[in-house]
Amino acid sequence: MKSTDNVSRRKFLGFGLTALVAAPVAASLLTARSATAQADLPKVDEADPVAQALGFKADAATVDVAKFPKRAGEAGAKQFCHSCALFQGKEGDEFAPCTMFPGKAVAKGGWCNAWAPKAA
Repeated sequence: MKSTDNVSRRKFLGFGLTALVAAPVAASLLTARSATAQADLPKVDEADPVAQALGFKADAATVDVAKFPKRAGEAGAKQFCHSCALFQGKEGDEFAPCTMFPGKAVAKGGWCNAWAPKAA
């Protein structure tokens, strides 16, 4: 009976070590795949009804601050898609998904009225 216990233990350790080695490899493959998928996402069109309702601009400098005063002033000047909690890209991404525009990418230098600061 004892030999059966040892085999089970060996199998368990073997599976555990395989999982330890396979997990980082799988994660890197998924990251590479998601970066490629992000590059393939269509860009948000400023003429899109949702984009218009949110005042989205691919270039934050072109936002009408009279219409969207949230973007005005010193605090507003620091608001960009890449500094928003809804931006799903990482540092250096030119375009990335945004939760306000499912299935579409926004420019890192863009802005919309849904802007919210990233958690520190």
